Amino acid sequence: MRSNGSLFQNIDWILVFLYFALALLGWLNIYAAVYNEEFSSIFDMSQKYGKQLLWIGTSVVIILVIMFADATLFQTLAFPIYIISILSLLGLFVFGKEIAGAQSWYAFGSFSLQPSEFAKFATALATAKYLSTKGVSMNSWKDRFVALIIVFLPAAIIIPQPDPGSALVYSAFFLVFYREGLSGNYIFAGFALVILFILSLLISPLYLFLFIAAIAGIFIFLYRRSRGAIVRIIALTLLAIGFIQSVDYTFNNVLEDRHRNRINILLGKAHDPKGIGYNTAQSMIAIGSGGLTGKGYLEGTQTKFDFVPEQSTDFIFCTVGEEWGFVGSSVVVILFVLLFFRIIIVAERQKSAFSRIYGYSVASILFFHFAVNIAMTIGLAPVVGIPLPFFSYGGSSLWGFTLLLFIFIKLDSNRMEIL
Repeated sequence: MRSNGSLFQNIDWILVFLYFALALLGWLNIYAAVYNEEFSSIFDMSQKYGKQLLWIGTSVVIILVIMFADATLFQTLAFPIYIISILSLLGLFVFGKEIAGAQSWYAFGSFSLQPSEFAKFATALATAKYLSTKGVSMNSWKDRFVALIIVFLPAAIIIPQPDPGSALVYSAFFLVFYREGLSGNYIFAGFALVILFILSLLISPLYLFLFIAAIAGIFIFLYRRSRGAIVRIIALTLLAIGFIQSVDYTFNNVLEDRHRNRINILLGKAHDPKGIGYNTAQSMIAIGSGGLTGKGYLEGTQTKFDFVPEQSTDFIFCTVGEEWGFVGSSVVVILFVLLFFRIIIVAERQKSAFSRIYGYSVASILFFHFAVNIAMTIGLAPVVGIPLPFFSYGGSSLWGFTLLLFIFIKLDSNRMEIL
C-alpha cells in the first residue's frame, strides 16, 4: 500500500498546472464579463463570479476525492456509472426543467444540474472498459457496433431534449476508435458526410444527384473490369442519394427554427445580424475590437455594456479577445494546445489499455469543445451551445470536465503499479 507522499509524487503536475491555470483565467474572464463597480466582494453569491468561485472550490473537493480513491475503482464501476448516466438523461423527459429552450436540467431550488455534462466522462469510462476487454477489436464488425452503441446512445437521448450541441460532442470518439485500430476510411467517410450535408443545403438535390451520378459513372468506367468494385460504387451512390434525401427531413423536422437559422446564416443563405445572428455578430465585433493587445482588463466596452449575450458562458472567448487582444487570446489557445498534447503524451505512456483509451477519450472530448466553441465565437461554426472547458461559467460543466480530466490523472498516477 502506498503512502500519501508517493501518491502525490506520481501525479502529473503539468496537467494539474494547466487545469488550474485555465480555471483561474476562466474565472478572471467571468469576473470581467459581469463586472459592475457596485459589486465589491468576489464572494458575492448573487453574481456569477461568486458562484463560479464556489464551483472551483467544490471542484477541488472532487479532485481530492478522486486522488484518494482506489484507481481500479473507476474501471470496476465503469459500466454502472454509465448506466446511471443514461438513466439520468432519460429522467429529464419526465422531471427535467426547460432552460433556454432545452429540457436538459434538473432543478433543486435555485440550483440546477445538467446530466449531459457528466455523461461524457461516464461514456469515456464505458468505452475504455469495453475496448480494453480481452478479445475486443475494432477490426470486428460486432465489436465496432457495440462500441458505437455505447457512444451514441447518450447522444440519441440528448438530441430530442433538444440539445444538438451536446450530442455532437460524442462524434469526437471516432478519434479514439481510430487510435484503437479503426480504419481511417471511416474518418474520411465522416468528413465526406459532413461535406455532403452542407452541399445538400446549398445545392438543389436534383443537381447534386446528377453530379454524384456523373462521378459514379466515371468510377464505374475506370473499374469496369471489376464486378466487385462496380457493386461497391453503386452501393455507395445509393447510400449518398439516400443520405441527401434524409438531410431535408432532418433539417426541417428534427432541428428547431433557431438551429436551422444559425446554420443558414453560417452558410450565407440568410443574413440576420439583429436577430438570430446577433450573438455571433457581436462576438466578432468584440474580438476584432481587441486588436493586438486588447483594451485592458475590465475595460471591454462590448463586454461591459452586455452587447454579447451569454458572454460568460458559451461566448466567454469574446471577453478574452476584447480585453486581452490577439496576444492574450494566443496565450489561452496555447495553454489548451499544451493540455491536449500533454494528455496524449501521458496516454501513450500507460501500461493499461483501459487508461490509454480513457486518456484519448479525454483529449478528444476536450479538443472538440475547444475547437467548436472558439469557431462558434469567430463565426466559423453555428451557435450550438458548447462551453469552453474550464473557462465557461457553470457548475455542471466545470464539475464534469474536472471529473473527466482528474480520473485520467489518477489512472496515470497508478501506472507504475500495473504489471
